[in-house]
Amino acid sequence: MKILYLTDTHIRGTTPKNRKDNIVETLEKKINEIADLAEQYKVDYILHGGDLFDRPDISISIVSKFASILNKITVPIYIICGNHDIYGHNPDTINRTMLGLLGALNIVHIIKDDEKIFLKKDDVTVQLTGQSYIYNLDDKSNLKKYIVSEKDKQANYSIHMVHGMLLDKPFIRGVPYTLLDDIKNTKADITLSGHYHSGFGIIKIDNKYFVNPGSIIRITNSLKEIERIPKVALIDLNDNINIELIALKTAQQGDSVLDRHEIESFIYKNERLFEFKQSIDETVNFEKLDINQILLEISNAEGVSEEIKTEALKRIAIAQMGGIGDEYEKWNT
Repeated sequence: MKILYLTDTHIRGTTPKNRKDNIVETLEKKINEIADLAEQYKVDYILHGGDLFDRPDISISIVSKFASILNKITVPIYIICGNHDIYGHNPDTINRTMLGLLGALNIVHIIKDDEKIFLKKDDVTVQLTGQSYIYNLDDKSNLKKYIVSEKDKQANYSIHMVHGMLLDKPFIRGVPYTLLDDIKNTKADITLSGHYHSGFGIIKIDNKYFVNPGSIIRITNSLKEIERIPKVALIDLNDNINIELIALKTAQQGDSVLDRHEIESFIYKNERLFEFKQSIDETVNFEKLDINQILLEISNAEGVSEEIKTEALKRIAIAQMGGIGDEYEKWNT
């Protein structure tokens, strides 16, 4: 049995301002290439890890365009809901979404939570389960959502798909995530995840596989995303499990489609502000130098006119005196 796995396509109708290409055309090429790969490798099933669309109410014209491509794929497509596919992080809203529409038209098969699906090919049977995105999925209380506790006796293999922040190493403080080490006691032979766009590839722990090939589309313009080439995973199940990542040929080099002008401008401004602050910290002893001297240092460096310096010193003096005594009246008249 051969299975093609992809995730986070984020199909949308408008191009983010940090991209140089036409995102609709780029996505069309990638989805068509995936359809060709399914035929080339003679895959039996396609699995999608969620966030097919970038929003639950995407325009009908865009849905029609991509539904026609997906409809040409002759093998079944199974998918879970990503956070962008549903309203309010609630999978129960799926019937009001465009992904739900594709499910109703049998273009894709949406896996329900706690549902067991059996995929069969020759002598191989796979137990397929999925966990759509829910609010607070990566809270420790929801750890069981990542774990398969039971594998059916008729199944040769168990595959579990989760749209959550599953990572191979600790992430940014304040962002909820789940580590592979936290779920390594799962009975799933293969755990497929999405949501984390950079992906972590293929990791094997205790003879179990954890796979995230990364998002098909690059939305952010971080340096890591520029260097990354979108990939899909090809899973070959026979007597053994064989998984490989396939880079998409239609995916252009990051620096040709991602525009870093805005973010680099932001970084540049912040660097200049930091350097300015650092120069003051290095040259001015705030414990021994009063505010008047600091103002003079800065104004001289910046070429401020004498008239402005005089007015600034006057206002500082007024503030320092705080409106007390005859000196204040003299300066303020």
